[in-house]
Amino acid sequence: MSAVKAGALATKKKPSVPAKTRSPVRQRSRGRTRLSPEAIEEMFHLLEQDNPEPKGELEYVNPFTLLVAVVLSAQATDAGVNKATRALFKIADTPEKMVRLSEEGIREYIKTIGLYRNKARNVLELSRQLIANHGGEVPRAREALEALPGVGRKTANVVLNIAFGEPTMAVDTHVFRIANRTGLSSGRNPLEVEEDLLRVIPQRYALHAHHWLILLGRYVCKARKPECPRCVVREICLFEPKTM
Repeated sequence: MSAVKAGALATKKKPSVPAKTRSPVRQRSRGRTRLSPEAIEEMFHLLEQDNPEPKGELEYVNPFTLLVAVVLSAQATDAGVNKATRALFKIADTPEKMVRLSEEGIREYIKTIGLYRNKARNVLELSRQLIANHGGEVPRAREALEALPGVGRKTANVVLNIAFGEPTMAVDTHVFRIANRTGLSSGRNPLEVEEDLLRVIPQRYALHAHHWLILLGRYVCKARKPECPRCVVREICLFEPKTM
């Protein structure tokens, strides 16, 4: 694994030291971001080296099924959603087919997912609205997406990123945790974190950035017991109670 020298992290002024030993971490930080541009560049370079083509873990066959899968994933695991939607998407991979299936029919396929009754209602209604307002196509506009039942900012960002290649930042619990632990952001809510990340992450990494952060939070920098020794950005990260 690659790493960079972190050096001293304190923000208080200290006696000057030779340039080669100065930390890039907190110099020239921006707003709520405690990492320097150089440290952020190195962080995402390391993440890219570790996983050059990160992918979302929800299974889908087109933008519509992606939208449905993301709506169903709220307060549920991707694995649990995939298990339910494999059969659902075989018979209902368009808004028209989903409407014909009916709310009761949708419920039968997704009843293993938390909040399935409300989600079935949302999936049916968003399908109807796609037909009525968008010609049966998933719109490539945030406002139009967020107007659909069950679709919030995070869901819209995921769809815009994966389906349409937009460099959006979907802030879920993993991204929120990683951003605050590493020093990428000290935002108090998902929107603040999203704004920080969009501002400081270099453009060349923007398309895949939220996937890297989600996967890092899901499998390495876990909420209760982060596995710091195998983290590729451990020497840049500002999280103080690191595990050894």
